[in-house]
Amino acid sequence: MLDIVGKEKSCDSQTQAKELETLFLNPNVRVVFCVSGGDFLLEMLSCLDYSIIQENPKWLQGYSDPTGLLFTITTGFDIATIYGNNFKTFGMNPWHESLDTNMEILTGNLKIQNSFSFYESERQNLITGLEPYHLDTPVKWKNLWNQDTITIRGRIIGGCIDVLVSLVGTRFDCVKDFVQKYQEDGIVWYFDNAELTSEQLIRALWQIKEVGWFHYTKGILFGRSMVESSYYDISFENALKKALKDLKVPVLWDLDFGHVSPRMTIINGAITEIHYQNGKGSISFSLE
Repeated sequence: MLDIVGKEKSCDSQTQAKELETLFLNPNVRVVFCVSGGDFLLEMLSCLDYSIIQENPKWLQGYSDPTGLLFTITTGFDIATIYGNNFKTFGMNPWHESLDTNMEILTGNLKIQNSFSFYESERQNLITGLEPYHLDTPVKWKNLWNQDTITIRGRIIGGCIDVLVSLVGTRFDCVKDFVQKYQEDGIVWYFDNAELTSEQLIRALWQIKEVGWFHYTKGILFGRSMVESSYYDISFENALKKALKDLKVPVLWDLDFGHVSPRMTIINGAITEIHYQNGKGSISFSLE
């Protein structure tokens, strides 16, 4: 039987898995960056030899569709991964401060990251790949329950929620064991919403809640959505309130990570501490 690979994939999943394994086996490679996303990246999970990753741990970084790899490796094998810039972002000239911070964190300098001053309200069409961000909108972090100040500390995990819901209940869903192991630390969830409507977001959070992922949760963070839409005119804020009100934990949203640039660097599996006050905030990590 022929394996049909269309224009939506560069190659079949077995080949992709072998290419990734080769990078982990190469002692000269210290960091593996995802160049971009991939709608069918999840199919790689069925083909990977995870013992290679366990025996040769190194930084793996990307955002959006790479969530499938990052989340599985961290929750399943207790290996830290990075939800941050895909490699193509580093082509800009001059670099935004977030890229310098990203590189500092990769080299072991776990800098405190403060909320940015401005973000890019619309994605720019890149012609040369050297274009800097078009930062046109002031940053204002928001909190769901109108608290003046918030401090959250715990072990952080998450990713692109569009991808995460596809992992629920599969053999790659190791979340219950992960949150049980780190219950004394407490869990801080972060979610990057790419394209889910408010209705889809409500259903996704209900599914995550019902399967037990939110046990021992101390706080929830949401980045800026790439797309906000609703069939029934449900705002993003009201969708979060409807889905999360019974958890009774702090919820911050419109934070500086995910599909909207610029983005902070998040270390999956690390201890994090988030401080919020008057629309601004900071996030720090420690590897414990």
